[in-house]
Amino acid sequence: MAIRDNIERLKKQVPAGVTIIAVSKTHPVDLIMEAHTAGHRVFGENKAQEMQKKHEQLPADIEWHMIGHMQTNKVKYIAPFVRLIHSVDSLHLLQEIDKRAKQNERVIDCLLQIFIASEETKFGFSFDEAERLLASDELKSLEHVRITGLMGMATNTRDENRIRGEFHGLKGFFDHLRTAHPGLDILSMGMSSDYRIAIEEGSTMIRVGSLIFGSRSYE
Repeated sequence: MAIRDNIERLKKQVPAGVTIIAVSKTHPVDLIMEAHTAGHRVFGENKAQEMQKKHEQLPADIEWHMIGHMQTNKVKYIAPFVRLIHSVDSLHLLQEIDKRAKQNERVIDCLLQIFIASEETKFGFSFDEAERLLASDELKSLEHVRITGLMGMATNTRDENRIRGEFHGLKGFFDHLRTAHPGLDILSMGMSSDYRIAIEEGSTMIRVGSLIFGSRSYE
């Protein structure tokens, strides 16, 4: 089925107010252009240099999101243009983003990645660590980053009750934080396999790749 049809079908399933990020990682620019021609503008990548190359080749109105684990030495590649970094998991990374944003005379929006899964391969702050960071003087000293919400990845499992519980817990924490930090308005959770559950549990942003582009079957 055509990418345009996939996008239209997905939009019918997603409520107003939920942003769809088309996860374009590993996909070539011609497929991203198909999605762009169909009217989609928000794309997610997980490697900084791949995003940089695509940014240079594709229309300037694309809104690029970094959704993958971010290494500090890669921030420089995306700092001039990235719209939102979802995967902030340390103060050190935030400090590097702030440094590179200042060099580019920008303020870069970021989400704190929260560890909610049972898999050690995933990254993120604990609830306590995130709360301490948001209240810290170190964060207040960073003038070129803005924390606009949270991101979380559920356990890779077929157990929907477990997935729902993890998303539910993150939404509860998000609501708790917003009492002291009203500027938090993005909750990024849910991918192709679990976005319906994520939306039911309060996600405002989903990261969907295969449902738009299909499985990667090319070199």
